[in-house]
Formats: sequence, structure tokens, C-alpha cells
Amino acid sequence: MKFTAEHLAELNLLLQFDLRSASTGIKVHSDADSEHKTAVSNLFERGLCTAPDGGYLTDEGIEIAEHADKILQILTNS
Repeated sequence: MKFTAEHLAELNLLLQFDLRSASTGIKVHSDADSEHKTAVSNLFERGLCTAPDGGYLTDEGIEIAEHADKILQILTNS
């Protein structure tokens, strides 16, 4: 199994959240491109963020975003 373009968009969006502060969220505006709107909607449906347009990461969302950040760090530093 491979990451799809949709998975990558979701991972990239997770990386936009500030993992140093649980009180900092994001908002994907209604005029954003469809890739970002779909990604944030998928994250919300999976229970990883608190609102259909972003909001804050849930506890599980924080954990997944930390894993995504770690993967990116490893791939970037290799």
C-alpha cells in the first residue's frame, strides 16, 4: 500500500498545526483549493481535528501529527 495524493494532502495539513501549542488551531477558508478542503474534511471525519474547517487537533490528532512530523524529520535528514 502506498500513500495517495489525498493521504499526502492530509499529512501536509497535519503538519500545519503548531504541535508546541494545543491552543493554536488552523482554519481552512471556504475559498481554499479543493485539495485543502477535502483534506481538512477527512481529518475531521476521522476525529483528528475539532471542526470541519480545521479548529484544533484532538488528542489522537496530536499523536498522528507528531508521527507525521517525525517521518518528515527522518526523511529530510537522511
